[in-house]
Amino acid sequence: MRLLIIRHGDPDYEKDSLTEKGWREAGLLAERISKLDVADIYVSPLGRARDTASPALEKMGRTAIVCDWLREFPPLINRPDITEKKKIAWDWLPEDWTAEEAYFQRDRWAETEIMREGRVGEVYKDVIRSFDALLAEHGYVREGEFYRVERANRDTIVFFCHFGLECVLLSRLMNVSPMILWHHACAAPSAVTTVVTEERRQGKASFRMTAFGDTSHLYAAGEEPAFSARFCETFDSDERH
Repeated sequence: MRLLIIRHGDPDYEKDSLTEKGWREAGLLAERISKLDVADIYVSPLGRARDTASPALEKMGRTAIVCDWLREFPPLINRPDITEKKKIAWDWLPEDWTAEEAYFQRDRWAETEIMREGRVGEVYKDVIRSFDALLAEHGYVREGEFYRVERANRDTIVFFCHFGLECVLLSRLMNVSPMILWHHACAAPSAVTTVVTEERRQGKASFRMTAFGDTSHLYAAGEEPAFSARFCETFDSDERH
């Protein structure tokens, strides 16, 4: 089975939709996705993800299944460097989160005081529980650290969602702390991440990522990826801080 996890196009967060550039990205993405033999399509309920999916769905004559758990990973925390308001749980300054060894560990990252106060671990468990249930519907049942194959297949499943949520799903498949992915991976708007099953022993499958944050559909059309996935390359630049 092949999973395509797609981040929404360049966002207009105020309107929960896409910018003009985001709509161009969605159109180019549609050209790519519509050529595939797709079994099922799942989408976040948020506008920017649904708008990103809409050109592809229209081109394919398909509808998507809306899953509430595919919305952007929502918990808010009291981040160490910001006291006036709560921030999303997965955007930290490097020197702060790396100072706590627990954040590198799959079984401890959500047990720190900050994460417990934000109920981050509870939300994480809810998301991966729903994710595992969906994979089971498609023939792959979570069993310990791998997936038991009840119905082997080569289906392609597409998810239109968000960067923070994407890293949660990948952390489940890879058995790692999502903090590592949140802070060391970058998926530009409309980027496609591909994960495929490997069944090296019959009936037992794991997932291997063959591409992360692929924006080749943009480069093929001469469209530069949006910068909104990243932060300033050097501190003295005028890029996003």
